[in-house]
Amino acid sequence: MSVKKENVSISNPFLTSGYISAEYFCDREEETKTLTRLLTNGNNVALISPRRMGKTGLIRHCFAQDKITRKYYTFVVDIYATKNLCDFVYELGRQIVNTLKPRGKKALEKFIDIVKSLRTGISFDVQGVPSWNVELGNIQTPSLTLDEIFAYIEQADKPCLIAIDEFQSISYYPEKNVEATLRTYVQQCNNAHFIFSGSQRSMMGSMFTSAARPFYQSVSVMNLGAIAENKYAAFIKHHFEKNDRRIADDSIHATYEMFDGVTWYIQKAMNYAYSITDKGDAFYIEQLNSVIDSIVEENSDIYKNLLFMLTPAQKQLLIAIGKEKTASAITGRHFIKKYSLASASSVQKAVAALMDKQIVTNEQGVYEVYDRFLSMWLRKNL
Repeated sequence: MSVKKENVSISNPFLTSGYISAEYFCDREEETKTLTRLLTNGNNVALISPRRMGKTGLIRHCFAQDKITRKYYTFVVDIYATKNLCDFVYELGRQIVNTLKPRGKKALEKFIDIVKSLRTGISFDVQGVPSWNVELGNIQTPSLTLDEIFAYIEQADKPCLIAIDEFQSISYYPEKNVEATLRTYVQQCNNAHFIFSGSQRSMMGSMFTSAARPFYQSVSVMNLGAIAENKYAAFIKHHFEKNDRRIADDSIHATYEMFDGVTWYIQKAMNYAYSITDKGDAFYIEQLNSVIDSIVEENSDIYKNLLFMLTPAQKQLLIAIGKEKTASAITGRHFIKKYSLASASSVQKAVAALMDKQIVTNEQGVYEVYDRFLSMWLRKNL
């Protein structure tokens, strides 16, 4: 099922945040079909890929399909910044209210009637437009409010599709048995299906494939890889040519290779390339390094401040991993000697802190700086 094209006027077709319409969404045709089919046939889905590969864009694109918009309420809840169950409940409730808000007072009445613990924080103006005035402190008993929210979901006048983004975050909550609690609610909810989206592969894999975990065998697992280079190249050239611009094939290839096909970085580079290419002109590979340098330099003050906030050991290790691009055996003698690190135990402590701050990632023993532009800045400046 195709998505309706919206009549949207934008200044740059290479989006670096949000979702507008299929016109500005690259490929993912098979992934969209698969995800739509799974959801509309009663499945819950774990969607796993590295961050910035385009999981949230795929979810929003899937939710924009005619087959889904006609029949379902859809909610996308980002819990990346949540630290505990209260934060989770707050984000879930806020997203439901904000999604229902354009539908007016009537659509929200059932939610307000059922979720009594939040009632005083939701108000309507004289036109009947709802406002979310709930503060985290208003959620006195998160478990009670969560129970009410799921009661609403079960009784909503349409079936619901709920995407919980960065789902692995719940593993770090201080409360006990959050996974088991949510698994029970999900299992007993007949009026909704869920997408559990996550970027920490090992954590997500453990949550859904380990027999010792509550969500074991409760979902269909989708792993999201990079968009094929030929598909991305066609998308990029289409938008340059549609707007009376051209782009050299080798500059697209070099960008794709530079970022290993990771969606957000390609979008960012092409957004900048498009912005400096006037109508009637072309973008060439000779300009690419200047574009990347400009993007990196724009974030220089942020990166300097980040380093200032780290301990000397964390800073030293971050620089070492950045210079390596991908680093393994970081507690080994060779790596420690090469970068004049203190000791294996010091490295272990520092990398744990960097991973906790989500500055560094670890996939199967290979460490990388999460922000590739930061990694480039480290190699260039330190």
